[in-house]
Amino acid sequence: MVALAVVGLAAWGALRRGPAPSVVITGDHEAIGPATRITAHFSEPSGGLGAIRLELVQGERSVMLAERRFARGGAFSPFRSPRTAEADLTATVGRSAQAWLQEGEATVRATADRMAGPLRSHAPVVVEKKMAVLLRPPRLELLSRQHYVRQGGCGVVVFRVGDGVVSSGVRAGDTVSLSFPLPGGGPGERFALFAIPWELDDVGQVRLFAEDAAGNRSELPFVDLFKKAPPKSDTIELSDAFLERVVPAIASQTPGFDASGSLLDQYLRINGKERQEVLAKIAAIAKNTESAFLWRGAFLQMPDTQRRAGFAESRTYLYQGRAVDHQTHLGLDLASTEHAPVPAANSGRVVFAGWLVIYGNAVIIDHGYGLMSLYGHMSSISVKPGDVVAKGQQIGNSGSTGLAGGDHLHLEIFVQGKSVDPLEWLDEHWIRDNIASKVKLP
Repeated sequence: MVALAVVGLAAWGALRRGPAPSVVITGDHEAIGPATRITAHFSEPSGGLGAIRLELVQGERSVMLAERRFARGGAFSPFRSPRTAEADLTATVGRSAQAWLQEGEATVRATADRMAGPLRSHAPVVVEKKMAVLLRPPRLELLSRQHYVRQGGCGVVVFRVGDGVVSSGVRAGDTVSLSFPLPGGGPGERFALFAIPWELDDVGQVRLFAEDAAGNRSELPFVDLFKKAPPKSDTIELSDAFLERVVPAIASQTPGFDASGSLLDQYLRINGKERQEVLAKIAAIAKNTESAFLWRGAFLQMPDTQRRAGFAESRTYLYQGRAVDHQTHLGLDLASTEHAPVPAANSGRVVFAGWLVIYGNAVIIDHGYGLMSLYGHMSSISVKPGDVVAKGQQIGNSGSTGLAGGDHLHLEIFVQGKSVDPLEWLDEHWIRDNIASKVKLP
């Protein structure tokens, strides 16, 4: 009887103890600034949560940010009523919400207790996260001069940032071009090769920026001259013969492609949804650029070619006399003889070689610091990812794969995943005046 009593008491104690709640505190910034969003996630899946609380503490001052209590619902409710196994508390902290905050350090404190009852005791858990409080915008100083840019083009800006900056570069509308340490530069000196979107015609939206861990941000205008270059327009007639040639070929080489509906339905998915997914893939590839100038001098145009289509051409697609789609062509179409050799426009490292849906067989070369060139519609490819290529080295042959209407090369230039006008990079004078005048090239 004594042994049974001891076992019973042990079991009773285990029931009263049980697991304690777990607490995880996260923020949308690593430090507290003007307005930092804090979330505390509470969990107790065994018996449920009883009460949760979120506080902000600095020095002798403490403020309640949020709290919740969960009703037990009656006797023995942990066994009979639904438990709250997980819950979040979210609050905004910073000078905008707590004007008394001072620079230095503050503590975010989260407290959780499990649901208590006849068989479960309280088990409060306190978790604290110490965070720096940063209330002043970071230092940002423009160093380079004479920034002449055009819509759809690009440029270089050199600047200096203060301590604590975690992100800097150029914001042009919704396009962000991040910076790199300036080769041979001093403390805090950085540069950004930046893109001006072809669709952006307001220079007021082009700003140099620097941001710290708390989200404090400094911005400066820096463009001295901005030239608008509205997109040109073009009309593309879609014939049944064209759809019969390109759509099944693309569908057969694109895993997971939705081949339902008519050939026109499939074409519109390729030209729309698949196009956007390919551009997102290129943007992801662009994040893995080398921090070095891999290129030398002006970029090469494929020899003995004529330009069939240009950059930022707004295309209306017609089928049987009616408009069915609108897209923008963002490269140069260069036509020569059938299956002509395709040279690398400049030296760099191959980061993609293979099937790329709208571009067909394609190669992407990284030239460093976010600058990349794409070669599309090729009939064959003679390089592979990781290969280092020299300017002028053959990387394949022109063709009519993907959404090509005939044999040609599609040359597209990207800056951190955003298409820019290739004609600038084919111009030695432009490179000298806009790139080499601001950063020292090898």
